[in-house]
Amino acid sequence: MPPFPARGRRVLVTGASRGLGRALARVFAANGDRVAVHYGARRAEAERTLAALDGDGHALLGADLSDPGAAAGLADAAREALGGLDVLVNNAAVNTPHPPASTGFTAWAEAWRRHVDVNLLATAHVSHSAARWMIEQGTGGRIVNIGSRGAFRGEPDHPAYGATKAAVHALGQSLAVALAPHGIAVASVAPGFIGTERVAHRLTGPEGAAILAQSPYGRVADPDEIAAAVRWLASPEAEWSSGTVLDLNGASYLRT
Repeated sequence: MPPFPARGRRVLVTGASRGLGRALARVFAANGDRVAVHYGARRAEAERTLAALDGDGHALLGADLSDPGAAAGLADAAREALGGLDVLVNNAAVNTPHPPASTGFTAWAEAWRRHVDVNLLATAHVSHSAARWMIEQGTGGRIVNIGSRGAFRGEPDHPAYGATKAAVHALGQSLAVALAPHGIAVASVAPGFIGTERVAHRLTGPEGAAILAQSPYGRVADPDEIAAAVRWLASPEAEWSSGTVLDLNGASYLRT
């Protein structure tokens, strides 16, 4: 098997219309890679992500990842658009509140169904399809999953989010063992609070000070900090980190 390349790779980033997904797409494009920018419903924002990328040869791909067929087909579409697939970053996720003490059962069940469909099953389906193409290419590959600190710390108002992210970590470790003979390394990151557009109102609202105080640094993560770690996990040098779950939470939650 040839050495896994450091640049010029074909990269699929799911959920890349804004926030962390946009930062991920940018960091790979700046590295000289070609990026397939996936979006679910926010096409206009995804187009802005695409327009901001360095280099050329990038692609814009829409898919409803709650549909298993669409999730599996996304990797196929990325391979066709980019002429191959070397790196997959599973970033797409939903995270809507459903505190158990105040959520009715119908809304509770719907929240769980949506979180499982998008956060867990879509990650599994896109990974399966991407891995099959990487195996066929015979050049190895990288899969990096965006997990969460909440998988360890708990998410009292978002329990389905915490549970599905814990499952994503476990999925990544299983895939790491299964795909290593094919030169495919699989890892996950577990970020804490990230300062993205989606949660900006929480940082400036009544709970903002408490959120900032979660870390002894007195701040939250910048999306580019998380993206830099993901870029390293997708590098040739990171192969021996396959199976890891990398904490990226500014010492806001420590575990052994």
